[in-house]
Amino acid sequence: MRLSVPAPEDFGVEMVGVPEGAAIELDLRLEAVLEGVLVTGTATVPLEGECARCLDPIASTFEADFQELFVYPDTRSGGNAEDDELRLEDDLIDLEPVLRDAVLLALPLSPLCRDDCPGLCAECGARLADDPDHHHDVADPRWAALQDLAGELSPEPPEGGRGDSGPRGSVDQQGKQEG
Repeated sequence: MRLSVPAPEDFGVEMVGVPEGAAIELDLRLEAVLEGVLVTGTATVPLEGECARCLDPIASTFEADFQELFVYPDTRSGGNAEDDELRLEDDLIDLEPVLRDAVLLALPLSPLCRDDCPGLCAECGARLADDPDHHHDVADPRWAALQDLAGELSPEPPEGGRGDSGPRGSVDQQGKQEG
């Protein structure tokens, strides 16, 4: 049996979910068994949200499979079904808790717009997908005081052109350095 039902409110996780009132397509199979009705099905839901890395909007569809037994009120120890068992209420089945469990538990907590999404720059918030060569020359803040000091003390190279003072003393013909 195929049904289309509106999505309830708060049908999602923090970053992705089913919009309230959106059509949930259900493909159901109901089977009468000794203890109740076995419901097997697939829910196809539209998803909307945002990428966990770059915050771009995401829109897709998602399928979740489920199977649940709804017990008759007069079975299981004289009508005392356990708390975690779902019951038929006046020959009606409430699928919302089953759908909520099937869909919400299968949704990603950190959805991505694509598997290799580079996200946003931690320094300025620019989208790294738009500029793959984006970077900042940031010095380690622990060295900032020394960097400022180095800028003040940058020596001028001597006129010898090497930038160092050369060896001390003189060198004899055998390459030995004297005093």
